[in-house]
Amino acid sequence: MAFTSFEFLVFFPVVALAYYIIPKKFRSLWLLFASYYFYMSWNIAYGCLLLGMTVVTYCCARGIAWGSGGKMSEERRIWLKRGGMVLAAALTFSGLFFFKYANFLAGNINAIFRRLHFNGQIPMTEWILPLGISFYTFQSFGYLMDVYRGKTEAEKNFFRYALFLSFFPTLVSGPIERSDNLLLQLKQPERTVFRADNLKRGLCLMLWGYYLKLVMADRMAIIVNSVYSRETDGIYVLIAVLLYGIQIYCDFAGYSYLAIGAARVMGFTLVENFRAPYLALSVSEFWRKWHMSLTGWFRDYLYIPLGGSRKGRIKKYRNIMIVFLVSGLWHGAGWKYIIWGGLNGFYQVIGELLKPLREKADAVLWRGKGKKIRGILCMAGTFLLVDFAWIFFRADSTGKALGICKKILTGAHLSALFDGTMFSFGINQAEFIFLMLTILVLLIVDVQHYRQKHILDLMQGWHWAVNTCLCAGLLMVVLIFGIYGVSYDVGTFIYFAF
Repeated sequence: MAFTSFEFLVFFPVVALAYYIIPKKFRSLWLLFASYYFYMSWNIAYGCLLLGMTVVTYCCARGIAWGSGGKMSEERRIWLKRGGMVLAAALTFSGLFFFKYANFLAGNINAIFRRLHFNGQIPMTEWILPLGISFYTFQSFGYLMDVYRGKTEAEKNFFRYALFLSFFPTLVSGPIERSDNLLLQLKQPERTVFRADNLKRGLCLMLWGYYLKLVMADRMAIIVNSVYSRETDGIYVLIAVLLYGIQIYCDFAGYSYLAIGAARVMGFTLVENFRAPYLALSVSEFWRKWHMSLTGWFRDYLYIPLGGSRKGRIKKYRNIMIVFLVSGLWHGAGWKYIIWGGLNGFYQVIGELLKPLREKADAVLWRGKGKKIRGILCMAGTFLLVDFAWIFFRADSTGKALGICKKILTGAHLSALFDGTMFSFGINQAEFIFLMLTILVLLIVDVQHYRQKHILDLMQGWHWAVNTCLCAGLLMVVLIFGIYGVSYDVGTFIYFAF
């Protein structure tokens, strides 16, 4: 069941209420049962796959911990520990590779065979990608690495570890949690004590998530999907491209707020996943504020092990490119995702190379009040660069992405904005104006968030009546202007595909 489904609106209150009513010693088991029910509501086989991953990684972690101790020589201990980690990595990623990348690899090999006029063909699988497998695979591998590095102890309680991996708010689309956060909280009995502030903050976060998803992302999706599915003037393609950048932000950030809020209602604090990324002054800053749990995962478990920035500038640039190419491949088994990741890595490498020149230009051109103008220009430039890369992410193929770029560059006519086509993409003039107002509200909230002042923290200093009116107003906006109904597909969170 999706967070935006009617089933979830029944499921979550029941789970949260029962969590605080039943005896404390059974609460973790209750959440484990609820998490598997939540996941298996899509497909029963998903639960079997998740259980298999849980058993394998639990045993691997215990094996790595055993290899780190015991009465044996140092050389043998190191050999067992490293060997255990290599085996654990192979077993952990085998499922992800089979379901997500086997067909991609086979298809490319078959294409090479055809070019070489070789008759043999590698058969393609027909398995559907299990929901959330990329997320819980990365979460389990991060846990194994933490055990290997001695950062955390291997969890002895199998049911507690199973809950860490299957916790339903994070299971399908993150945030990707760490053992030193969520697993540690699962060990703390004081987390089971009901607190009114957790309930209030959690519900407010969920309400904001519903606003981002139902009111904003799904309304923009109507325009974006309509433009991408038909031939139209390049100016409308440009508008759809710009809107998609905001749509994917509202869609994924909305899911993250729903997940973080649901966990907070039950007393758990999850890691922050978005922090006003489109107000970033550079692409590198954007990626420090976008999907922060994944960015942090790549930093700690790929970029730093590769050497990070410690082994010279050339290797630093190489490591950046490797990380973002792998990030692209993580998002999808296709060349368009690799190009998308490569573009984001390329932006950062060029940014590093031009940094001395930019610093000199800033000292000359942007003094005093000019720094604010520079900041606005940098934000706009970062948004346009990131949005250009999103074209490859959104398009059905690399060829179509290139076609979109060509359409914008050669087939855009401003006069087309006044021919009446603008409101033939699924929403009328009033709805379009309303959409622009929602973007303005998001901008105001994100400006405060960028300044390290989350809107909920600011609300704590306001009168309770003001806060009540704001929340009630936002709830009414979601109920009245949310995009849902008998034809609404409740499984359309963008990151469900990854």
